Amino acid sequence: MIRSVLAASAALMLPLSVQAQEGERQAPERLTIERLYGSPDLNGPTARAARFSPDGSRISFLRPKEDDRTVQDLWTIDVETGEASVLVDARALAPEERELTEAEIQFRERARITASGVVAYHWDEAGEAVLVPLDGDVFYVDAASGEARRLTETEEFETDAKVSPQGNLVSFIREQNLWVHDLASGEERALTTEGGELISWGMAEFVAQEEMRRYTGYWWSPDETRIAVARVDESPVMVVERFQIGADGVEVFDQRYPRAGTDNALVTLHVIDVATGDVTEMDLGPETDIYLARVDWSRDGQTLFVQRQDRLQQVWDLMALDAASGEEDEARRITETADTWINLHHQLQTLSDGGLVYLSEQSGFSHLRHVSAEGEARDVTSGEWVITEIGAVDEDEGLIYFTGWMDTPLERHLYRVSYTEAGEPEQITSGQGWWSAEVGRGGTGFIGTYSDIDTPPHTALYDMDGERIAWVEENAFDDSHPYAPYREAHVRPEYGTLTAADGETELHWQIHRPEHCTAETPCPAIVQVYGGPIVQTVSRSWQSPRDQILAQNGYVLFKLDNRGAANRGHAFEADLYQRMGILEAEDQIAGLDWLQAQDFVDADRVGLWGWSYGGYMTIMTTLQAPGRFAAGIAGAPVTDWALYDTHYTERYMGLPQDNADGYERGAAFAHLDGYETPLLIIHGMADDNVTFDHSTRLFAELQERGELFEIMTYPGQRHGIRPPPLQTHLLRTQMDFFRRHLDGAAAE
Repeated sequence: MIRSVLAASAALMLPLSVQAQEGERQAPERLTIERLYGSPDLNGPTARAARFSPDGSRISFLRPKEDDRTVQDLWTIDVETGEASVLVDARALAPEERELTEAEIQFRERARITASGVVAYHWDEAGEAVLVPLDGDVFYVDAASGEARRLTETEEFETDAKVSPQGNLVSFIREQNLWVHDLASGEERALTTEGGELISWGMAEFVAQEEMRRYTGYWWSPDETRIAVARVDESPVMVVERFQIGADGVEVFDQRYPRAGTDNALVTLHVIDVATGDVTEMDLGPETDIYLARVDWSRDGQTLFVQRQDRLQQVWDLMALDAASGEEDEARRITETADTWINLHHQLQTLSDGGLVYLSEQSGFSHLRHVSAEGEARDVTSGEWVITEIGAVDEDEGLIYFTGWMDTPLERHLYRVSYTEAGEPEQITSGQGWWSAEVGRGGTGFIGTYSDIDTPPHTALYDMDGERIAWVEENAFDDSHPYAPYREAHVRPEYGTLTAADGETELHWQIHRPEHCTAETPCPAIVQVYGGPIVQTVSRSWQSPRDQILAQNGYVLFKLDNRGAANRGHAFEADLYQRMGILEAEDQIAGLDWLQAQDFVDADRVGLWGWSYGGYMTIMTTLQAPGRFAAGIAGAPVTDWALYDTHYTERYMGLPQDNADGYERGAAFAHLDGYETPLLIIHGMADDNVTFDHSTRLFAELQERGELFEIMTYPGQRHGIRPPPLQTHLLRTQMDFFRRHLDGAAAE
């Protein structure tokens, strides 16, 4: 998926017009780029991947080391005593982690895993032990003593490790095959042996990882006797010769990359009997050009609920397959259709009576549906608001806990609603900010993380009425907080709305306006854009300290969620269908009109920048508004959707052969006659998502036309620029470019 990599910019001198004012008083300490990427994290200590142990006695979470925010340890808290301790010290367990394999690097890039150390963990069902993949192997850690047992020690990397539901076996992927390890005997054996080269078992294919947010290819049955396993055959997928250009040389990879309109991998689903090794293929229908989206077991382990999409993603089927025979119970199939596309999600939970609950956008907004064991579906919630996640189902009380918004998309809260009786949802959390919640089984309590524009994220254990029981990570915003030295210079965001280019739709914006920016001393401004689907940039949550780099150095920072952005309902998002790069640019230009009309903004000194889809938007918007922006920075940009992958591109644009005009108009090359805005293009030279040829083709065309532009490439880097020294360089580069074009002076 084209995701935002929202970097900020270097701490440099204020624009010249402001320096005289600053000289009259002692300026507050401003954030520097070196400190921005230093340790400890400026956001303060955060509890990542927080969850309850299965028995509810502990809360586990990942915490970055104070002296190195890129390395994570696994912590636990005893719910009864509140005592917190390190369960897995990554450096102690693996002092020198092995160099990652190419497959693991690609997986982490697609899963957006940027840290090292403990990056994933898996509880056993009894809550007695935790499985931790580290150093390319698998460790089994006793939750009480912290004693770690290394289950594997091989040259190969073991990935996607899981503890079986009854806690007797550990499963993992090794060399594209599925293996199991018996914890009692220590015996390990391969359940599949065909994997290798173009065939894999138990692994998610490229588009499943990158675009469908499905990072696994196997699923245990509740009684751990069987495993549902995906088999992937990549032989139909086109080969894209990808040059991974590093500082020490060039590697050439024949990457199986399914570009829009070309063949996908062939994916089938099978159930393997763990004891006998017998394999039964599941019947996914006669059409093979489909997407295996999600797989869930029924509580009794007899049925597989399989989510299947057609190639155009306009038909979604929830299939009930008999796990023993592989046959479908067609009477229980649920089908949803759309004229545009159907969004995938992970929000489906099975019930003990054979039914389930899931989220549906058939009304135009994401809402709860309850499906009986017989397959009868009914809506539980409705209205012009959005549910984002099902937290838990309390079957004893007939309640569903969920997060979403009912009043404003700028906030997120936890709610509950009955699925057995009619009634309106009840809001549990408070405040004017952004909540995430991990709800305990049966609604026994929740781990809530909250932030707002004045409050860095803090995490606590709450009862189901929203009363705090104990802190998990208080992250008090006091004088000891890592961000405390910069609070005096902090610029709070302001919020508002404006009208989209269609003259009707309300769009949300946020702005960081330094106090010296007035009608008497208007300031240069920078618009930070993403613009694409699935992402929301404007919210009443704690804002990244990266934004302060711009604001504390004299720039007005403006963000606008145009039509097509997430969390406003499907109609709002689907306006861009088959015309990406056009409608979004129109709305961003409407935002520019509003911004330039503000008396505290110098209308002649407005820059635009973004990464990934935001890089694409920088190019498309500046080309369709010649001369309106003073400068633009495009990071890792798509330049032609025909070069991007099937699942993402075809979801929004259809097939190239069916929408030739949309693909042509959605490419940068159709608009190059409008090239006037000075442009800096940045790209990692090993990017396997938005491949480097997106930029090199644009380089060549601009050069052929005799146009001047600037580039910055990063050898060995992929879609995101990860190492702190390179992030520092990246932001200094961006700030230097903006200073030269918006202030007329080179950065120091």
